[in-house]
Amino acid sequence: MTEPRTGAAGTERVVAVGAGAKELATEDMILNIGPQHPSTHGVLRLRLTVDGERITAAEPVVGYMHRGAEKLFEVRDYRQIIVLANRHDWLSAFANELGVVLAVERMLGMEVPVRAVWARTLLAELNRVLNHLMFLGSYPLELGAITPVFYAFRERETLQAVMEEISGGRMHYMFNRVGGLKEDLPYGWLGRVTEAVAEVRKRLPDLEELIYGNEIFLARTRGVGVLDRETIMQYGVSGPIARAAGVDLDLRRDEPYLAYGELPVQVVTRTAGDCHARFEVLLDQVKASLDLADACVERLRSLPPGPVNQRLPKVLKVPEGHTYAWTENPLGLNGYYLVSRGEKTPWRLKLRSASYNNVQVLREMLPGHLIADMVAILGSMFFVVGDIDK
Repeated sequence: MTEPRTGAAGTERVVAVGAGAKELATEDMILNIGPQHPSTHGVLRLRLTVDGERITAAEPVVGYMHRGAEKLFEVRDYRQIIVLANRHDWLSAFANELGVVLAVERMLGMEVPVRAVWARTLLAELNRVLNHLMFLGSYPLELGAITPVFYAFRERETLQAVMEEISGGRMHYMFNRVGGLKEDLPYGWLGRVTEAVAEVRKRLPDLEELIYGNEIFLARTRGVGVLDRETIMQYGVSGPIARAAGVDLDLRRDEPYLAYGELPVQVVTRTAGDCHARFEVLLDQVKASLDLADACVERLRSLPPGPVNQRLPKVLKVPEGHTYAWTENPLGLNGYYLVSRGEKTPWRLKLRSASYNNVQVLREMLPGHLIADMVAILGSMFFVVGDIDK
């Protein structure tokens, strides 16, 4: 025997009623995940519609960390913007700075000294490794594996020591300047970078072995949260998440900037598009970036001494016009659209952040999955909420 039941949206459902069986309520429930800070990567809220433990609809609700970065850019001169720009994705500070200075230098028609170009490339790759190590450690933690985060942070500390030595900052480096870098590389620093990279490369298999052979990790990630190429293209998803689904796009190879045109950039891809593939891409990208860092160190050793920046006027004004500078940030495509009216502050500086697009696609991925799978999927999207909210 069956009886009609009315759901939350007013739609009628049919519930089987056996002899002596109790009737079960079938109304959908609205479940809020957040917006409390989960000590992960910022304050995000997911508004889920669930039928039992099955997700039927999902809506990412963003804006809880909105600081109005783009409007703040408009009332700061080009030197001051750098310190604000490196904070929206606090795990990729050096890469964030690059987008601003590249846009301004292009508008000025400025050529950066070759030593600064190679040093920027080296620091960008070290920053990429730092970003990926954070997610390689925190993702298993979100699935209940505590140990990997300690291994990942050990490697991060090794690299952060050389980043802190050169810039004075652990997260917000403020080492880029319009026209080059703040100052030259310290004496003996390249040798310490080589040692740090070698240490991380040698110990990376420890982290890999902890996770790859773990049957619980495999069960929670393989075949879960599959993202197809068509959805990626529709939502503008980029970076490791897109490459895990076979989207072979990397600006370092396809539209080279800095010294990437002279480097053998290895673009890591997978085809499965699931949580496990995204984790694999991130791990293999660390290895590829360590190789690029070694190549940059070797080139810097061969360069003769020289300047690392250009002399700038006391008041820096950018000629009237507009440009768009984008870079391959650790989390995906990061772009700055700069519009100048010939003043010392930009008329408009629009930020295209990677995390915003990467999180919006959750509304397509989550329906049909269980709530427990939602945790695995969310952690594999590799986002920083400040990068979403700006």
